[in-house]
Amino acid sequence: MEIWINPACSKCRSALSLLDEEGADYTVRRYLEDVPAEDEIRAVLDRLGLEPWEITRMQEAVAKELGLGEWPKDAGSRDRWITALAAHPRLIQRPIITAEDGTAVVARSEEAVREALARDGRA
Repeated sequence: MEIWINPACSKCRSALSLLDEEGADYTVRRYLEDVPAEDEIRAVLDRLGLEPWEITRMQEAVAKELGLGEWPKDAGSRDRWITALAAHPRLIQRPIITAEDGTAVVARSEEAVREALARDGRA
């Protein structure tokens, strides 16, 4: 399992603590430093079953600068959103855990982390 984190994020730190408590085997990806490429973002979106605007942090300053609130949320605009996420990784919701079963979750709650653990054959 891999977890995309921003170490400054309290939700990320909580998720890591829970993974450690449960003895999970995972890899940490500091996605602000090791920025995911557009293809990686597409793959994670497929695993999440979500669209890019659903994992975009709309309150970030860069979201406001780009005017993301005005961007269409449709299939024709999907690539534009993915390009923005790759160019500005701070916009990506966190933490994201990819499980061994091919799925992923946005792990902002203890329940979501436990769901990822269950998908990974734990908990």
